[in-house]
Parts: sequence; structure tokens; C-alpha cells
Amino acid sequence: MGERQYFGTDGIRGRVGEAPITPDFILKLGWAAGRAFRREGQANTMLIGKDTRLSGYMFESALEAGLSAAGMDVRLLGPMPTPAIAYLTRTFRAAAGIVISASHNPHYDNGIKFFSADGTKLDDAMENRIEQWIDRDLAVVEAADLGKAVRVDDAPGRYVEFCKSTVPAHFSLEGLHMVVDCAHGATYHVAPSVFRELGARVTVMGAQPDGLNINEECGSTSPEALQKRVAETGADLGVAFDGDGDRVIMVDHTGRLIDGDELLYVIARQRWDAGGLSGGVVGTLMTNLGVEQALDRLGVPFARAKVGDRYVMEELVHRGWLIGGEGSGHIVCRDCTSTGDGIVSALQVLVAMRQREHSLAELCRGVTRLPQETVNVHVTQRFDPDQVPGIQKAVEQAEERLGAAGRILLRASGTEPVVRVMAEGEDAGLIGRIVNELAETVRREAP
Repeated sequence: MGERQYFGTDGIRGRVGEAPITPDFILKLGWAAGRAFRREGQANTMLIGKDTRLSGYMFESALEAGLSAAGMDVRLLGPMPTPAIAYLTRTFRAAAGIVISASHNPHYDNGIKFFSADGTKLDDAMENRIEQWIDRDLAVVEAADLGKAVRVDDAPGRYVEFCKSTVPAHFSLEGLHMVVDCAHGATYHVAPSVFRELGARVTVMGAQPDGLNINEECGSTSPEALQKRVAETGADLGVAFDGDGDRVIMVDHTGRLIDGDELLYVIARQRWDAGGLSGGVVGTLMTNLGVEQALDRLGVPFARAKVGDRYVMEELVHRGWLIGGEGSGHIVCRDCTSTGDGIVSALQVLVAMRQREHSLAELCRGVTRLPQETVNVHVTQRFDPDQVPGIQKAVEQAEERLGAAGRILLRASGTEPVVRVMAEGEDAGLIGRIVNELAETVRREAP
């Protein structure tokens, strides 16, 4: 198969009203997905969930029409976190699940993600199959075979109970004060309930979605308001999700931000201490070297995947490991669920706090983050920096200066003409100089 025309690393995403994020294309996509998943004699039902963007109404209707035209029944879940659609797809024994969301992007973007019947992201073969159907003429099934659509009223309650099932029996958050920032997104009506029902006192932020304020100066991409609220209320910690609820970052009682790298360490350390890690931990090429060193001191194997939760999951499955994640807060606990889940990941951190009787700040003391700096170099065309001799020579010289106590990474963006130059090590001043020098080399040597 050649390069896919529509699917990126995480579904199809773009600006609303600009191809391919238009009502006519999304209708065709719904029909194509229906044809790709439809199997004679099997349950031909697909779920549709969405985040809180205003455009979600438009695209929900378009997908529903396209799926019905393909002869697929539809269950409409309404606003629900992305990982909730993965879970409900499994429990409803549906053919697939669809999420209308642009995750951490502003309201004027939107996108479509798919989950298989197993609640996992689609493989390349199925995405190619859907694209093949997109290129065909839309043909409506016989009128008697059109799909039906029903709304699922109890979806939030089902998912809340699932989240609570991922912690030990009799686990309690009594006496804990949390600030929870829902980013005016898909977790707004479920995350507070999960923590409250487990006994926590919850101060809620970002839970008044109006269709336009998703991720706006709130949530995991803008945690400053959460840090301020934790300090003002004297809370024990803060939790922030992104717009669709598959990412989480946290704030300790001092107001310090705890990103996905450190949360990954906390979860892995708890599993390791309890004898339930089953293998090692998968990070990405961008995971801070301090996390790798901290895990190494415990004797925990560590592997790096390409940036993107899809690649983290692929590496976990390949190695038969259970825990992986990214600095952005997209953490996968395969012993709990089939995809990255912000609420479930936060609960795993809270379990570690309770079982070790430590604050979040204390749990993170095992990690000494190394200074890491990244510069995005805009170029006229996309290219592989590894294939340019002048750039490679400069990288080799920089690596000699850093020695074994540092790391350099140059990678081309998969979506835009940008080369990301990253360096990390013990000497922050040296790291800054190396990154700027390499960035200038990339600008000079770019084809």
C-alpha cells in the first residue's frame, strides 16, 4: 500500500470547514467505515462519541447518516472521553467505535478517530481499507436494510463504574482534597464523579463547556490556572485532562507540575514494588533521560518508541509489557484498559500515593529530571536530517561534547516542514548552546 491520503498517526484531523473536515467528507467517511466494518451475519453496530466542540453536532449527524446508508446500526454516546468509547465498544460488542475530537487542539479544529472491536486503534490495513471505500461512489443499501440509530443514556454511568473498577477493592480517597481541571472537555461530567465516589473532596475547574472554550487556557495544555488553584485552596494535588480525556498531567501540593514522564515513573515504580510490572516500561524518543536513569536504578528495563501513543502501544504489544507513555500525559496501562486513559492513569497514581503513604511530591523524588531543550526549525520542505552529511557531522561533534551523560535527537515532524532539535544532559548551559548551534546547522544545511 502507498502512503495513506487521509489518515495520520491518530485518525483524521484538521480545521473545521477545510478539507477533509467538512460535512460532506465526514458523511462519506461514515459510509466508507460502515462498508469496511460490515460483516454479513454479525452484529453490525458502531458507536459514536464526541468531545464538547460545537462542530461535534454537525459531524455526529453526518457520520450517523453515512453509517446508516451503509447498513450499520448506530449507538450515539454523546460527549464522552475518548477512552470511554474504547471501553464501551468492547462492552457493547460493537464492530467499531468512532470518536469525534481534536483532542488538545482549539475548538476550531476537529477530527475523527476509530477504535476496533477490541478497543484498540486501527491497524494500517483497516485504515487502508476505509480509504479504498472513500474513493468509491457512495451506494445506499436497500431501504429495508438501512441502519437505525439510538442514544445510549447510561454511557457516563457505565464508564464511571469502569474507572472505579481499575483500583483495588475497598480503595478510598477519604481525606484527600483534589482540584480537577476538565478542560471544558469530554471528562466534565464523569471525572469529578469518579473521584468523589471514591471519597475525595473535589474542587472542579473547566467543567462548563460552551462548545467554544475547550482547552482554552485550561486543561493539560495550559496548567497554570490549576497550579494557582491548588495553591489557593491548599489542596493535596491537582489533576488536569485534555479535551478528550486521554491525557493527564498533575500538580503536587507545592504547585509543581508533574508531567507524563514523572507520572509514568510513579506508576511503574508502584507496579515494580508490588511485583506486578511484568517486564519493563516503554517511553518515547522524547522521554526525559532522568526517567530512564531512575528506572535503571530500580533494575527496570526501559525502551523508547517513536513519538505518538500509537507507537508506544505497538512497542508494548511487541515486548509483552504493560506500562508506557509520553511526557504529554498520554499513559497506557494495558493491565487496566486498551488505550491511553487520563482518568485511569490518575487513579493509578493515587493508588501509589495511598499504598506507599506518600505525597505526590515524595513519590517523584526518585526522578532527577535532566535539563532538556527543544528548538523547532522551520524549513522549506520536509527532509530526513539523518541523510544530510553536514548535519550528521555536527551531531557527532555535539555528542562528543556531551559524553555519556547526555542525549541528542533530531527528528523531522510527521505533519509539517519542521525539524525538531532536542538535547538533554546535566549541564543546562551546555545543552542550550548545543541546541542553538545544531538548529543553526539545520537551517544552513537544509535542502
